[in-house]
Amino acid sequence: MSIGHTLLGLLESGPRHGYDLKRAFDEKFGHDRPLHYGQVYSTMSRLLKNGLVEVDGIEAGGGPERKRYAITEAGITDVQRWLATPEKPEPYLQSTLYTKVVLALLTHRNASEILDTQRSEHLRMMRILTDRKRKGDLADQLICDHALFHLEADLRWLELTAARLDKLAEAVTAR
Repeated sequence: MSIGHTLLGLLESGPRHGYDLKRAFDEKFGHDRPLHYGQVYSTMSRLLKNGLVEVDGIEAGGGPERKRYAITEAGITDVQRWLATPEKPEPYLQSTLYTKVVLALLTHRNASEILDTQRSEHLRMMRILTDRKRKGDLADQLICDHALFHLEADLRWLELTAARLDKLAEAVTAR
């Protein structure tokens, strides 16, 4: 996720302080990974330097001065361009799990146990996400569906690999 573009998009509804941007980001996108304040302010400094935001006002308070940021026309154009650009699909051709299975075979360890352990972990995570989806709002349901679909694909791969483990062992140890 592009944090800069996300913060710019949040600014399109009106100027905000860094604290307000962090809160809005965490509410909408950061359930599992909330932003750190330092990340917000370093991103805003970069956006300011690049002319995508401007300081709309500075307020004195009990602590440090609070800057209110507003998106510029260049920022709006940048968000529009980012939204219109498709994300590159992740092909997962460098899978850690695949590497573990092959290394287990190469070192004469039990690759079936690795697959079984991973299957159990995937199922555990699927139960957690299904429960979260059941209790969540529409946004939470959609993000959980996205994760669940990926986990289901992983499970299919685990089953396929388990079914082909003997052939894979022959292939990787014959080299």
